[in-house]
Amino acid sequence: MVNGTERIWKSRRKFSYSSEEFIGRRGKMALVASSMLKNRKNVRIEWGDCDPAGIIFFPRYFAYFDACTHALLELAGCRQRAMQIEYGILGFPLVDVRARFIVPTRYDDDVLVESSVSEFGRTSFQVQHRLYKDDVLAVEAFEKRVCVALTTEKPEKMEARPIPPEFIRRLGGAEK
Repeated sequence: MVNGTERIWKSRRKFSYSSEEFIGRRGKMALVASSMLKNRKNVRIEWGDCDPAGIIFFPRYFAYFDACTHALLELAGCRQRAMQIEYGILGFPLVDVRARFIVPTRYDDDVLVESSVSEFGRTSFQVQHRLYKDDVLAVEAFEKRVCVALTTEKPEKMEARPIPPEFIRRLGGAEK
């Protein structure tokens, strides 16, 4: 381990970014850390979240996970307004999402969602969500989000921007 970072070799190329280590992967950069900041959020499954059988309608999980990502960013001190002012970052739109549904959840269940960043790229990061029902993993999901800012040439157009090292440190659990 190097500074709490597990080195995962997927090719022979190695990039360095700030003081963290990134591993080359088909020309892309990725940081996989072992001690990321985690946010935990309790959620009660409501009647309106469920289908006629009383089982949660799967798109509702993604709404929970989006809220949990924003709670994780806030916990890390990365509020959206501050990121806009300090770094000119417009936000972190979702570009990919996937989930495994293991155990069904139903109306009136109390569940726990645990969220953390599982990987950083140069302009993107992946958030892992693990939803537990009675201490059993019920759903595991991954979101890929990209750091974007408005372009200078066309203010209505967005472009990907490198993730600020400060952001990586905060979500890596190094500071609060």
